[in-house]
Amino acid sequence: MLKYLAPYVFRVAISDNRILGCTESTVTYKYTPSGSTQVLTKTVAGWKFVRGFLQHVLPKGFRKVRHYGWMASNSRTTLDRVKWLVWLFRGWTYWLGSGVAPQPERHQNRIRCKDCGGQLSVIMMIDGSGRILMQRPLPDHVTNYLDSG
Repeated sequence: MLKYLAPYVFRVAISDNRILGCTESTVTYKYTPSGSTQVLTKTVAGWKFVRGFLQHVLPKGFRKVRHYGWMASNSRTTLDRVKWLVWLFRGWTYWLGSGVAPQPERHQNRIRCKDCGGQLSVIMMIDGSGRILMQRPLPDHVTNYLDSG
């Protein structure tokens, strides 16, 4: 999503490479008229250039990107469909969390030692580079070595 929105959010009214020259009273820049591929140049008074540039600055509190996702103009999803999906999701969530819905039996497959058949428990998890992801305190009855499997 960010990759899609970034060029629109951080776009400037006119880039530096389009400004050809500046004097004390005028600014010359390149532009391409709508529906044309021809690049033209225009020289305007400095105050007119600044006025045109400031038309692209948003007032405080306004957002540059307002409609994206299902609210975008080219989205095929209707408001009624979004309301239905929200209702469906919230309905299922409330139904599942209410206790009325059948709950699956909680059974845990305990890991057993391949030698003695005793129950094993996880005390530490590390990633491929050796960083500790999770560590629990050792129980009191632990032997003086740790089997890494």
